Amino acid sequence: MEGFGAPPRILIIAGSDSGGGAGIQADIKTVTMLGGFAATAITALTAQNSLGVQGVMAVPAGFVLQQVDSVLADIGADAIKIGMIGSAEIAHALAERLPANVPIVFDPVMVATSGAALADEATVAAFGRLMRRAAVVTPNVPELEALTGRTLETVEAVEAAARGLALETKAVVLAKGGHLAGSAVTDLLVSPHGRVRRWESERIETRHSHGTGCTLASAVAVHLARGRPVEEAVERARGFVRRAMLAAPGFGAGHGPMGHAAAGGDEMNLDQVTLPVRDYAASVAFYRLLGLRQIVASDGHYARFECPGGATLSIIVEEGATGSATIGLESPDLDAWVKRLVADGVAFEALPEDKSWGWREAFLRDPDGHRVMLFSAGEYRRFPPWRIG
Repeated sequence: MEGFGAPPRILIIAGSDSGGGAGIQADIKTVTMLGGFAATAITALTAQNSLGVQGVMAVPAGFVLQQVDSVLADIGADAIKIGMIGSAEIAHALAERLPANVPIVFDPVMVATSGAALADEATVAAFGRLMRRAAVVTPNVPELEALTGRTLETVEAVEAAARGLALETKAVVLAKGGHLAGSAVTDLLVSPHGRVRRWESERIETRHSHGTGCTLASAVAVHLARGRPVEEAVERARGFVRRAMLAAPGFGAGHGPMGHAAAGGDEMNLDQVTLPVRDYAASVAFYRLLGLRQIVASDGHYARFECPGGATLSIIVEEGATGSATIGLESPDLDAWVKRLVADGVAFEALPEDKSWGWREAFLRDPDGHRVMLFSAGEYRRFPPWRIG
């Protein structure tokens, strides 16, 4: 079963964020939450918090390479994620040293969320060599403007610029649209061959968005290391970023950090069990007493509780309940999962269908007749609109 073997090894080459919201700290949290093993080569130290960057100290290029060589010679890497570079010298040195047979995800960090500059003109000019080594490049709109020399105010303009950058570098370009105006965020994945994949999601209104770019690129690297296609890697990574934003702990007075630990992983997992009950009040009191936190309440009918690890337990009062539980197995790739099972001869009571509460569900029975729900809920599992507490 995918996700149970050795964890994918991710070498992260980036700067340190003393506030813990972005940089190496966000990268390690992301890789760990998604089941990977994070190794690091630190390119710069920053004095930084949610209000801004108070200081930057670059690590000498020779020592950055020594960190990289040390990791690769012993631990190895299944993917490499590059973030803040620190200096043009480091960029050129990495372009010459990094292995050619390991996928590289390059996040061309230039400016922190707070607006502080994290790369000078010489460093930005050196990005070209790294982009030509990368499998995926993940610029936001201001970074794409700096890399292409264009002013980008519309999705169409962003797509045109991303096409040009993909053709020039031969890398797949993930153009992140969060800086464009509007209630929706549109991200574009553009290949050198002209293929474009578009994702459009409702904007999450929050000031706690520090580290979104670092988190996204690291998540893409984990999925590429697992051997997933780029489109699937990006789709899963976007979902993780959105869940982390919704789970932000609220720290800091400025652009606060996200909640990586509460975002959960995204491999197929036992995430939901629904139990039929007769006495709603007694059952709610019982599971609260056990230490589960109630997150959904429909008095007298339905309640959902969350375990510390993120899995959920639901109770439901239904007329004619037989005492049989429903076991919920979640996967972000529900339709492909069901398609494989049908091809293997598995019979379904109901094929995948979108529900009004934001989940997509399919149902079947195990050999003993117990109901099994295969579902995809994304951010709506932990963060439904009706969440309480």
